Amino acid sequence: MSDLRALRNYINGEFVDAVDGRTLQVIDPTTGEAYATSPLSGEADVDAAMAAAAEAFTTWRDTTPAARQLALLKIADAIEARAEELIEAECRNTGKPRELTRSEEIPPMVDQIRFFAGAARLLEGKSAGEYMEGLTSFVRREPVGVCAQVAPWNYPMMMAVWKFAPAIAAGNTVVLKPSDTTPASTVLLAEIMGEVLPKGVFNVICGDRDTGRLMVEHKTPAMASITGSVRAGMQVAESASKDLKRVHLELGGKAPVVVFEDADIPAAVEGISVAGFFNAGQDCTAATRVLVHESVHDEFVAALAKAAAETKTGGIDEEDVLYGPLNNANQLKQVSGFIERLPEHAKVEAGGKRVGDRGYFFAPTVVSGLRQDDEIIQNEVFGPVITVQKFTDEEQAVAYANGVDYALASSVWTKDHARAMRMSKVLDFGCVWINTHIPLVAEMPHGGFKKSGYGKDLSAYGFEDYTRVKHVMSAI
Repeated sequence: MSDLRALRNYINGEFVDAVDGRTLQVIDPTTGEAYATSPLSGEADVDAAMAAAAEAFTTWRDTTPAARQLALLKIADAIEARAEELIEAECRNTGKPRELTRSEEIPPMVDQIRFFAGAARLLEGKSAGEYMEGLTSFVRREPVGVCAQVAPWNYPMMMAVWKFAPAIAAGNTVVLKPSDTTPASTVLLAEIMGEVLPKGVFNVICGDRDTGRLMVEHKTPAMASITGSVRAGMQVAESASKDLKRVHLELGGKAPVVVFEDADIPAAVEGISVAGFFNAGQDCTAATRVLVHESVHDEFVAALAKAAAETKTGGIDEEDVLYGPLNNANQLKQVSGFIERLPEHAKVEAGGKRVGDRGYFFAPTVVSGLRQDDEIIQNEVFGPVITVQKFTDEEQAVAYANGVDYALASSVWTKDHARAMRMSKVLDFGCVWINTHIPLVAEMPHGGFKKSGYGKDLSAYGFEDYTRVKHVMSAI
């Protein structure tokens, strides 16, 4: 008999196996060895979850905003109370440092749920009025229905929150699929939420890419939401188009970090190294693509290489570790491949190799000497790799920054306020940080343009994405 822990789907308030009994192995990325199994959900499982969500929607949509707020507040409190269990599940599944998970993920998750709890009671619209003689018009904001949601493996817990919190706050019901490599913490969230929500409001089904496809193609959901790769987003958009489902896509990034000659170089190096290497660079907003003015280029590269050399990767409970392993064997292969295929004109200033022979650890890496059309500049690495390019003036910096297919996040490092304002206008990205990189707050929107997708997470804008607008007109 297997001694692997068996995770299960959560459908209609019950934990169940896949109907046909198929499973996937869940790998500990610090060792490369399996420690659990999860259901490989198929059509029957998706049907059951969608039926449960559809049935629950008939009553959940009619709950008052106050009732939904209270439910989310109770969930936030429960997450705080069971934080150590969630941290254990998340760290085992991702290899993230325990202390950083405790300090950098649990508090924002709880805060974000509480934000959407409040947002449930603050939907706004035009005031009722007589816009045509003899007729009164008003606007209703309504939930869209059942939401099919797919979360990624880089932040399994937090991205689950970004999905379910606004959807449930708005009166929708949810079928959420975690990544096949990181289902553990999401299954535990289902247990926690099941103690608060009516059955069927929140459902979790585990599985692979085909499971996600079945969810998006299913006739029941009114909306499909995914955080993932550009390829996955395009596939979801194509599948959803067949019956005109609403689609919410938060996809890849290739964030430019523009460092001008007047920047505080030590502060920039410190901020950029943390924002580039945190979570092993597995963040679509990571500070991965640095553009430095030629006059301070060499100084900056030397300082960044030194910071990389001093940055530590390691196990969950090792001291002074900034990040753990890459999430899976395929990701290790992808990151290694980018380094192996570097052009001759590129120079690896630090790192550039796997660490150890067990698990999926990769050294903090800095690469200089790159050109705008190089593969590593144009494509998302999603690893602890920071590239550096040289620019001569503001116009060239903007051209380089905008000259990729991604448009999620960016940052500008300068003491010149007027320049910072100019850059914030012309940078074609959904977020522009100035003299910082990567902080997020629940009140502000997160989402990109171009191949980084569309729709917003967080903020009132993210909440409104999970509502529909209805005009009601009545004779006086």
